[in-house]
Amino acid sequence: MILGIDIGGTTTDVVCFDKGNLSGFLTVKADDPVTSASGALGKFLSLHKVSLQEITSIAITGVGSTSIGKELFGIPLVKVDEFRAIGMGGLYLSGIDNAIVVSMGTGTAVVKAEGREVIHLGGTGVGGGTLLGLSRYMLNITDFDTLIELAETGDLARVDLSIGDIALADIGDLPLDATASNFGKHSDKATSADIALGIVNLVCQTVGLMAIFAARNHDSKKVVLTGKMAGLQLARNVFNRLEQLLKVEFVVPDNAAFSTAVGAAYSLLEK
Repeated sequence: MILGIDIGGTTTDVVCFDKGNLSGFLTVKADDPVTSASGALGKFLSLHKVSLQEITSIAITGVGSTSIGKELFGIPLVKVDEFRAIGMGGLYLSGIDNAIVVSMGTGTAVVKAEGREVIHLGGTGVGGGTLLGLSRYMLNITDFDTLIELAETGDLARVDLSIGDIALADIGDLPLDATASNFGKHSDKATSADIALGIVNLVCQTVGLMAIFAARNHDSKKVVLTGKMAGLQLARNVFNRLEQLLKVEFVVPDNAAFSTAVGAAYSLLEK
């Protein structure tokens, strides 16, 4: 039994490969790295009724993994490069052998993964942290679920400027409803729900377009989206629209929120 633990900036994720089969998923809020890893492991063992003796080894990755020693509860730890874990997890969960893999966490990382080869292409500070930061400063909302629930009733037309707002016909291959400027419409009629949706749209469009540019630059037809934001319906709506406009296929695999932890454990399993 091999565990994968991803110690991120805001959450710590745990997954398990038992005799080569992926099973068991757990997320806990991150505090300091050691406390998060220890707490996540203890909770996982209790929740899934697993004993320490059943664990062969643990693969750890993420920004907090550098603060962890060589073992946890006496179990040896193997540190896996985070970018490699992102790529391997995206390919494993999607069943694709060649893709651009995007990890939407506190910030966003982009890698090219093909077989066992993973290349870090870059990233952006725009991500889940941006989403919550803008929510806090613009709406005084700090809870992720509250923001998303509010955004589901919003209307982008009251906050975003579309091409149709400033032009009478399509511009090139861009239709009138394409975004010309995020938060470019300065309407007094905009509600908190409209602003919440505008924040989600801004973050997802930025991440999606960066991924598309990476895919085009590397002649890749598929982009695998991972991380907790990837599974949101509001995010999928944005990515589906970008697919239609720019002809790149976005793939959101099952358990995308745990992809980096999966990639860490799978990298160790392959060895």
